[in-house]
Amino acid sequence: MDLTLSIHGAASVENFSDDKIAIVVPPASPILVKSSSNKIVPEWVPHEDSHPPPSFEKRAAPLAIVKKVMAEFLGTFLLIFILVSALIMNDAHGGALGLFGVAMIGGAAVMVIVASLVHVSGSHLNPAISIAMAVFGYLPKAQLVPYVAAQLLGSTIASLLAKGIYKPTNLGATITTVPTIGTAETFVVEFITTFILLFVIASLATDPKAVKELVAVAAGAAVMMNAAISALSTGASMNPARTLGPAIAAGTYTKIWVYMIATPLGGIAGTGAYIALKLK
Repeated sequence: MDLTLSIHGAASVENFSDDKIAIVVPPASPILVKSSSNKIVPEWVPHEDSHPPPSFEKRAAPLAIVKKVMAEFLGTFLLIFILVSALIMNDAHGGALGLFGVAMIGGAAVMVIVASLVHVSGSHLNPAISIAMAVFGYLPKAQLVPYVAAQLLGSTIASLLAKGIYKPTNLGATITTVPTIGTAETFVVEFITTFILLFVIASLATDPKAVKELVAVAAGAAVMMNAAISALSTGASMNPARTLGPAIAAGTYTKIWVYMIATPLGGIAGTGAYIALKLK
């Protein structure tokens, strides 16, 4: 005697005896559904302990990467536009915001944007963070170049837009990270401040034992603290995108190589330091 029971065309009788029938239903599989365009398209119907077929994974992967890169572009654009606008307004109104006012705005911007996008792309907003995450395996190396390109492009467009809107008379001195101390001193300050930033981020974003909901607050607080102690000496970059975008908009590239090298190295060192210290 043969008996077959079809569930989405997948289930069948394994055996039967003594009036008992054992039915085996395999893991979920694609079923055919009708789309709005009257075409039959496969739809994944998940079940417990099931995995999507390879064709679905291949289709989803490129779209997910595009969304992550777009999130990095948008997040960096918003961060730099807010920061540059604050610097221009502070200069235009005789230092109304002051050092701590600008530092607080920068920190608050980081906190809000990271909280909004961290679940999409990790909300790096900073090539130094992306490089450090890639070095230690927390960001796929294939995504590093798209992330960094999106961040630098977002920063540049934000800086050019702010320049066009506000038309400041002294743009170079207002928004760029031109150091007021020596080259070696600038390198050390940017290295240390970026070290602090990445040490904090790594402790919360990469450790399963950490409270990950605090990463946005901690990152914003670290940026605000670092800006308060280094803005008047180095411009408090901690971020190659923060330096390069405004430099392009202003046409000012004084000692820019220091920021392009010191911040990624500081980020790698800060991330590595926490990884070396954390308990397994």
